[in-house]
Amino acid sequence: MSTSPARICLIEDDEIMGEALMERFEMEGYACDWFRTGQEARLTLASKRYQVAISDIRLPDINGQVLFEELLADGMALPPFIFITGFGAIDDAVRLLKLGAEDYLTKPFQVNVLLDKIRNLCQRGQTPLGEAFVLGISSTMREIEAMLARVATSSGTVLITGESGVGKERVARALHDLRDPQDKRPFIAVNCGALAESLLEAELFGYEKGAFTGANREKKGYFEQAHGGTLFLDEIGDMPLAMQVKLLRAIQERTIVRVGGEKPIPVEIRLVCATHQDLIKMVKRGEFREDLYYRIHVIHIPVPPLRERLEDILWLAERFLEEFAAESRAQHSFHPAATQALVTFSWPGNVRELRNCIERACILSPNPVLTAKDLFGQALSSNEQEEATVGSLTHHLRTTERHYIEQALTAHQWRIKETAAALGITRKNLWEKMKKLEISAPEEGT
Repeated sequence: MSTSPARICLIEDDEIMGEALMERFEMEGYACDWFRTGQEARLTLASKRYQVAISDIRLPDINGQVLFEELLADGMALPPFIFITGFGAIDDAVRLLKLGAEDYLTKPFQVNVLLDKIRNLCQRGQTPLGEAFVLGISSTMREIEAMLARVATSSGTVLITGESGVGKERVARALHDLRDPQDKRPFIAVNCGALAESLLEAELFGYEKGAFTGANREKKGYFEQAHGGTLFLDEIGDMPLAMQVKLLRAIQERTIVRVGGEKPIPVEIRLVCATHQDLIKMVKRGEFREDLYYRIHVIHIPVPPLRERLEDILWLAERFLEEFAAESRAQHSFHPAATQALVTFSWPGNVRELRNCIERACILSPNPVLTAKDLFGQALSSNEQEEATVGSLTHHLRTTERHYIEQALTAHQWRIKETAAALGITRKNLWEKMKKLEISAPEEGT
């Protein structure tokens, strides 16, 4: 179970205030990322998960309220926001709270008051799964996390659906760990499509000694092995019809009979099933029993494909890099073009394909910085390569900001002081942005 500290996103352009808050947050055991502009914070909020965001209203590049409204309009899953400002007004506070902000503090304020609010928000938003089992930063995956927290206390059968590789087993394991944080109860995962039909009954229900040739001893099946815990039946749509009847009986009666035996054996399990197939269509075609479908469809959790939750791609990619770095002790990072390629690739194999792609690149690349070629080689189509150069939100925002600053510099004959004043930022901030965006003054005579 991870014990990583709660992370705060601080958006504050005042150097003295920002530095003081950073030091206090770290003293209190929080991790904090400090951003001086709304633009910098916007890019990171799209790819990183925070427990709380604290934002000034008057920022050098954008009004904090406008930033909040734009983030909401983008459909981004946001942490709770606390706004702070030296120019407080009641109507501003009311407007922000109506938009969904958590609170509003006017400078000067007592830091202890802010810390109390942060502490309460972190406790309220804390997931019993712990950071190691967070499913993603997208709104859809956060909704699934919230659903799991509600479902964990029930005994209803759960059906998880989604394309191959989206992480259905991970969702099932998260549900199991929510129910049993100490991880003492068994979690038994079975791929129904990987078992031969002739062996399926014996594997699920076990067998007695002498039940068939080669049965030299009795064996507990998956149902008995999962007693007191969770039985995860993956790809249940691949189960033969004859076996579906026996499975239905076991679910209804909560007892099983071993192959070659007569004695009913009670089992207490949490049953979680998963499939990438459309079971309703299979029922209509007579390929899946309708009564079994309704028995396992008590609670339905659909997991969307990776291409429909783009916010999770870079978040997952960074975690896979950390995982492989811990295994090989070799640190890797992504070239900016590689991050564009990751976001714009279609990922037909979903999270599994993403993980395999990064693992392969980490093993084969001789360089610490992974390029798009390291990740995809010749597999990236020409269309995807073209999309990768222009496609992501991050690229669009960076390009827009660079163009805007260059226009301002040109309008003021590249005089830094005047340009910074026109942009509403300090000269230091302008120099930092120019360096970050690789903006340089044109040579004389060009």
